[in-house]
Amino acid sequence: MEFNWIAIVVAAVSAFVLGGLWYGPLFGRKWMALVGITEETMASANMAMIYSLAFVLNLLAAATFSMFLGEVDIVTGATYGLVAGLFWVAGSFGVSYLFERRPLGLWLINGGYHAAQFTLFGAILGAIG
Repeated sequence: MEFNWIAIVVAAVSAFVLGGLWYGPLFGRKWMALVGITEETMASANMAMIYSLAFVLNLLAAATFSMFLGEVDIVTGATYGLVAGLFWVAGSFGVSYLFERRPLGLWLINGGYHAAQFTLFGAILGAIG
């Protein structure tokens, strides 16, 4: 199997941009309240390590998702990404969150991010790949 590394890197970067918006101005305050993180906690974190590892994990996710997609167009890629994000990732989170008794709002924020993330992955991999 051949990888289109340009498409994979663009997809991984897109997850970073989406995450910055999603966990920043869109839902950042609500997410922080739901997980019990304060501004002070965030300021004391090793953000260089967190961002570096997050990028590597997004790169791996985009690369392995491209293996499942194969050669698709942008619409098919986005559709498959949405389905994978909603039912594989968010659905799996949902099962865990039920047993952990986590709030519905947290599942909606985290599951929604991953549904959007994989939709972007699929669209980008379909368009460039």
